[in-house]
Amino acid sequence: MTSDEVCEVQWSQLSQIIAERMGLHFPPERWKDLQRGLADAAHEFGFADAAACVNWLISAPPTKAQIEVLASHLTIGETYFYRDKITLDALAKNILPDLVRARRGHEHRLRIWSAACCSGEEPYSLAILLHRLLPDLADWRVTITATDINPRFLQKAAAGKYGEWSFRNAPPWLKGRYFDRTADGYYSIVPEIGRMVTFAHLNLVEDVYPSLATDTNAMDVILCRNVMMYFTPSQMRKVLSNLHHVLVDGGWLVVSPSEASHALYPLFIPVNFAGATLYKKSATPPHGELAAVLAPAIATPSPWTLPSSVLPEESVAPANRSTPRETEVTAAAAVAVLYEQGRYAEAADAVVASFARCAPDRQQYSLLARALANQGKLGDALGWCERWIEADKINPASHYLRAVVLLEQGDSEQARVSLQRALYLHPDFVLAHFALGNLARSRGKIDESNKHFGNTLELLRAYRPHDLLPESDGLTAGRLTETLTAITDIGTLR
Repeated sequence: MTSDEVCEVQWSQLSQIIAERMGLHFPPERWKDLQRGLADAAHEFGFADAAACVNWLISAPPTKAQIEVLASHLTIGETYFYRDKITLDALAKNILPDLVRARRGHEHRLRIWSAACCSGEEPYSLAILLHRLLPDLADWRVTITATDINPRFLQKAAAGKYGEWSFRNAPPWLKGRYFDRTADGYYSIVPEIGRMVTFAHLNLVEDVYPSLATDTNAMDVILCRNVMMYFTPSQMRKVLSNLHHVLVDGGWLVVSPSEASHALYPLFIPVNFAGATLYKKSATPPHGELAAVLAPAIATPSPWTLPSSVLPEESVAPANRSTPRETEVTAAAAVAVLYEQGRYAEAADAVVASFARCAPDRQQYSLLARALANQGKLGDALGWCERWIEADKINPASHYLRAVVLLEQGDSEQARVSLQRALYLHPDFVLAHFALGNLARSRGKIDESNKHFGNTLELLRAYRPHDLLPESDGLTAGRLTETLTAITDIGTLR
């Protein structure tokens, strides 16, 4: 049997599954692309023909491992160094210099996310760009996070080894300055650039972000190029909303020229730079129903009244769920709504306002510190972590959150002390073990890293795959298990 013998209903079912789990959109006019990818995936899954593979995939929800195999055959890995020179020029001549000027002298910190990094040419190009832009690079805390849904792309990216085709439109000085020629005729990225980029597996449709636990928060610039065109409209809206939350106020979203459309990005302000359109997150608080309702409520000690349509489902009484009407909720629930909507400045202001009415509790301290950290206000976030610790010295969550903020500030030694304190208070704190593993790996201490990752995996066995981990911003036990596997595979390559 061949792919031609798979009926339309089966292709439709499979395309729907792929859209729901991966966000990749395969309408009937793109089924030929889907069929080509499935033909290759079928052999890897051990099937002699595509029909049997399709039947197998639609018979039960695909696992994460199966999704990753599909991703390796359905996503396109066509990229090269210094791709889209106009956009890179806008970053090099306008966006990044403005960020550097704003931060120089008081906060030498830049955070960039390549959200569909493919085989690594894009994030390495960004690292090279910053290396050329910042003569005092050693004095800066630069984070370049590179993620992709395709684990094979990530393995190649982490290896940092490329052939001539990856340099087809690159400037002539690139290879000689930033790559070493290998014995087999390839080019390997120089270590000083390779160390600037951190690779991780991430599914833009399914995974949770922003998240302090996975360092996908408070980004200055996000590049998400040649990705939106593959998403369904609903998945595109979800992804863009999440990316908007990840950016700090005034941060920038970079998409490919073919994806630039004012209608697609209503949350952003389009800005044109000599032919390149980039999208800026406004620092002005959004206006709308929720803002109008909350504005007077913050100033008064009475319970906040919100429309049930903007509340988490569990905060609305069952009898009221079928009829839209105003429902009284506590201040804590209202702040949680703001935080979940990515309105971190308003959430922080609301928490501080609530201190005049009642003594701060653990949830308020945590929300305030997280909201400040997600705005990139690390000094303020650290200050509230310290206040939380003073008020509740034996709470491991306060020490863990302090460590997360310290890591973003680049103070790895004090972060390690806080993580160890959290484990002293709660030896089974999964994310503390995971963070110590990442910290050890970043310092080149592989044996120590493997020990902490092993402890993390052992503790994860006590959870069900869909259980949410404490202090994780929504990260599940199953997802962290898969992330650990990917980290180990990628980490061995460098």
